[in-house]
Amino acid sequence: MMKFLQNLGKSIMLPVAVLPVAAILVGIANWIIGINDDKPNVVTSFLQTAGLAVLSNMALLFAVGVSIGMARKSDGTSALAGLVSWLVVTSLLAPTSVMTLLGRGYTTSIAEEGATITEGQKLIMENGHLAIQTPDVNEAFAPGAFQNAFIGILCGIIGALCYNRFKDVKLPDALSFFSGRRSVAIVTAGVSLIVALILLFIWPLVYSGLVWFGEHIVDLGAVGTGLYGFFNRLLIPFGLHHALNSVFWFDVAGINDLNNFLSGEGTFGVTGQYMTGFFPIMMFGLPGAALAMYTTAKTTRKKIAYGILLSGAVSSFFVGVTEPLEFAFMFLAPFLFVIHAVFMGISMAICQLLPVRMGFGFSGGFVDLVLNWKNPMAENPWIIIVLGIGWFFVYFLVFRWVILKFQLKTPGREDDEPVDADDEGGVSAGFIGTAAKFIDALGGKANILELDNCATRLRMEIDDTGKVDDSALKRAGAAGTMKPGGHSVQVIYGLNVQFVKDAMEKIMSGEVDPTAVEAAVDAVDEAEAAVAEAEAEEGAAHDGSTAVLTKPAAKVITLQRPLQGYAVDLSEVPDKTFSSGMMGPGAAVVPTSGEVVAPADATVVTVFPTGHAIGLRLEDGTEVLIHVGLDTVKLKGDGFEPLVKAGDTVSAGQPILNVDLAKIQAAGFATVTPVVVMNDKSATVELT
Repeated sequence: MMKFLQNLGKSIMLPVAVLPVAAILVGIANWIIGINDDKPNVVTSFLQTAGLAVLSNMALLFAVGVSIGMARKSDGTSALAGLVSWLVVTSLLAPTSVMTLLGRGYTTSIAEEGATITEGQKLIMENGHLAIQTPDVNEAFAPGAFQNAFIGILCGIIGALCYNRFKDVKLPDALSFFSGRRSVAIVTAGVSLIVALILLFIWPLVYSGLVWFGEHIVDLGAVGTGLYGFFNRLLIPFGLHHALNSVFWFDVAGINDLNNFLSGEGTFGVTGQYMTGFFPIMMFGLPGAALAMYTTAKTTRKKIAYGILLSGAVSSFFVGVTEPLEFAFMFLAPFLFVIHAVFMGISMAICQLLPVRMGFGFSGGFVDLVLNWKNPMAENPWIIIVLGIGWFFVYFLVFRWVILKFQLKTPGREDDEPVDADDEGGVSAGFIGTAAKFIDALGGKANILELDNCATRLRMEIDDTGKVDDSALKRAGAAGTMKPGGHSVQVIYGLNVQFVKDAMEKIMSGEVDPTAVEAAVDAVDEAEAAVAEAEAEEGAAHDGSTAVLTKPAAKVITLQRPLQGYAVDLSEVPDKTFSSGMMGPGAAVVPTSGEVVAPADATVVTVFPTGHAIGLRLEDGTEVLIHVGLDTVKLKGDGFEPLVKAGDTVSAGQPILNVDLAKIQAAGFATVTPVVVMNDKSATVELT
C-alpha cells in the first residue's frame, strides 16, 4: 500500500508542477484589481484567463498526469485512458445526466435582474416573465461538483490500471484491430461507467454527511473552528473540502462568513473567524515545511526539489494556493499531511480565541491580507504576521525532525528509479545475446518465476533449480552462480547486470527476438574478424620477426579506504560471493564511520537504486565496486543517502554516500564493506 501511495505521489507531481504559475497569475490579477478600485482591465482579464485555464481544469490535469505516472512504461495510451475515464465519469454525473438517470424533472424560479445561468440550467418564458429551470437533483450534483482533484486522481488511476492490465491483451483474429493498446480506452470506458454508477448513490451520502457535520460543530466555539480547520485539510486529497467550506463561508447554515466579511456587513470581532487561521499557515507555516523538505533532500536531488518546493512556497505565501506544496507530500508522506492538518486546526482555534479577524476573497495569502487590511471587519491583522513567524519555525523544526526520524520519502528523498535501458536508446545487442544465453542456461523462460537484480547479480526464483546449467551461465559471461536454498538462484555478472536483466525481460515478454539480433551480431563479428585477419597478414608481411606472447605482470591497484575503519582480507568476508573471489579481487573494510568517500579519482558508473552499492571506473579503466554491508539491498534504501549519480566525476576523498551504520546493525546485517575490482581477475588491491 505504501509503495502504491508513493507511486501516486510521484505521479501527482506532473500536474502539480503547473499549479504555482497559474496561482501566481491569478494572484497578480486580483492584486491589480484591488488597487484599481475593484475594476478589472485588459491586463487582469488576460492574467486571470490564463491562470484560471489551469486552476479550473486541475481535475482533468490530474486524470491525465496520474494515468501517465502510474502506468508502466507509458507510451501516451494511458493518458488517453485517463482522459476517457474523466470524460465518462463527469459526463454521467453532470446535473442533466443525473436528472435523467434518476427520473427527475426541473424546478422553476423567476429570473431576477443580473442572474447568471449555470451548467444544466435553462432560461425560459413563463407567464410573460423570464424564468430559470434548474435540474431537480441533490446539491451534491451541482454544476462542477465532480470536477475536483479526487475525481481526477481516481480517473487517472483507473486509466493507468486498465493500461497496465490490457495493453498487451490479444483478441481473436476477427477482433485483432482492437488488440493491445487499442483495447485500453474501450475497457477504461466500461470500468469508468461502473464507477460512475457507484458514485451516483454514494456521493450524495458523503456530501450530506459533510453538511451535517459542519452545521453541528458551529456550536463548539474554538474547538469547532479547530475541527473545521483539521477536516478542511484532510478532505483536500478527495476534493471534498469545498463542500465543508460552503457550510461556513456561505449561507448554507446561516454563517455566511466570507460574504459577510467582504461586504463589511457582519459582526465585528466575530465575522472572519472561519478564515483567519488559514493566513498564518498558508503564508508562513507551509513555506517553513518547504524549507524543511529542501534541507533534507538528497544532494543529487536538491535542484529538482528546489524547483518544486520554491514555486509551491511562493504561491502559498502570496496567493494562498497550497495545493502545489500539499500534493507534493500528502501521498509521499501521509503522516506529515496529518500533522499539517492538526496544525491547521490548532491555528484556526487560536485565531478564534485571540482578538484577530481577517477574511479573503480568493485565499489566505499575502495579496488578500494586504487588500483586506482596511476592511471594516478586519481586527488587529498584524497579529497574523506574529503568529505566522512562530508557525514558520514550528513547521520547519517539526517537519525536519519527522522526515529524518522516520526517513520519509518527501520531494528529493524518493528512491532512485532503476536505470531503464530504453532511456539510453534500447538494450544493446551484446546484452540481448547474453540475456538469451542466460535464459537458456536457466532452463528457459518458463522456469524463471521471478526476476530482479541488485548491484552486481541477478536474483531469481526458479521453478526447478535442477535445470540450471552453471557451466553454460559461466560461458555466457557469468562470474559465478549461487543457490542460497529453496527456489532462489543468484547469477553474479557485474556492474552492467541491470541491462542484462532488462534484456531478459524483453525476451521473455516477446518484445525482442534474440535470434534476429544474434544473426546481426554474427555478421558484424565475421566482418570484424576478416578485417583483423587482413591487418595481421599485412603486419606479418612487413615484419619478419617472431612474436612471443608473455603473460603480463599482475597489476597492483592502490586505493584509499572508502570508509574509516580497519581493513580485512576479502577471504574473511562472511559472504561466499565475495570471499571466494567470484566477484573479483579486492579487500574489505569494517567501518567505524558512515561517510563513504571515493577511493581514487574516478567516474561514477552506477548508483544502485537502494543506494547500498556504487560502481566506479578509475582513470585507467579499472572498475571498482563498493558494496556497503552484506544483504543490505533488503533495506530498500533505508539508511542510505547517495551524494552522486551515474556519470559524475569524483576526486579521491570526495564524499559519495552517507550510511546509517546503526540502522544496518539494527536490521541484523553485517556492515563489512567489500571493495572489489570487477574487470581484472589478476589484479591485487591494496587499501591505504
